[in-house]
Amino acid sequence: MLAFIGGTGLTRMDNLDLIERHAINTRFGEPSAPVVEGELDGQRVLFLARHGDPHVLLPHQVNYRANLLALKEAGATAIVAVNAVGGITPQAPTGTLVLPDQIIDYTWGRDMTLFDDPAAPLVHVDFSWPFDAALRNALKEQLSAADLKWNDGGCYAATQGPRLETAAEIARLERDGCDVVGMTGMPEAVLARELEIPYAMLSLVVNPAAGKSTHEITMAEIEAVIHDGMASVCQLLADFARSYSPQR
Repeated sequence: MLAFIGGTGLTRMDNLDLIERHAINTRFGEPSAPVVEGELDGQRVLFLARHGDPHVLLPHQVNYRANLLALKEAGATAIVAVNAVGGITPQAPTGTLVLPDQIIDYTWGRDMTLFDDPAAPLVHVDFSWPFDAALRNALKEQLSAADLKWNDGGCYAATQGPRLETAAEIARLERDGCDVVGMTGMPEAVLARELEIPYAMLSLVVNPAAGKSTHEITMAEIEAVIHDGMASVCQLLADFARSYSPQR
């Protein structure tokens, strides 16, 4: 079953007709919120609010391992994760959707693996290409058919948060080759890989990153872009749910 993870600005999907709420307790504890199973334009899907419902969890407080295990137990066979990001390079202007193809992890202190039981075999997963190619291609087809500003590819910088970055930090991320910056891409992406669930990321650029504009970043500015952008994202996800076939 196709699953969506909603980030900042996407705590609920108003166009999702509820079937069941799955209260799942994993070996790593409870997920951020119950996994919602419902129908999206006639297609059965799963939805999980990454930061809780209501939005209460900071990026470093999210129990990513419980979230991914709960989705797996609820029947997720593919995951599209939505997040709000800052734009670093010209290919990521405010209001644009970016479909990243790479990620660099700058986080620290987070539980990064499901394979940390000393009594179990050590497992190293290949993470050369962190996002599933077939799922990304399906999203590209849907984005191409939509009347939205979007860019194919780019590198997502996962930072610790919850504060926004300094201008010097953004300059460093740009030198490292990053196009957008967010706080939730890791360890979410690698945990999906460990569970062998195809995973792709859809990032809405909600502000220029630090030092990339002439004015200070304000929450009012970010919230205005989220309000308009996430409505378009919800419609895009509904259209995608109708067209997506895991056999492709």
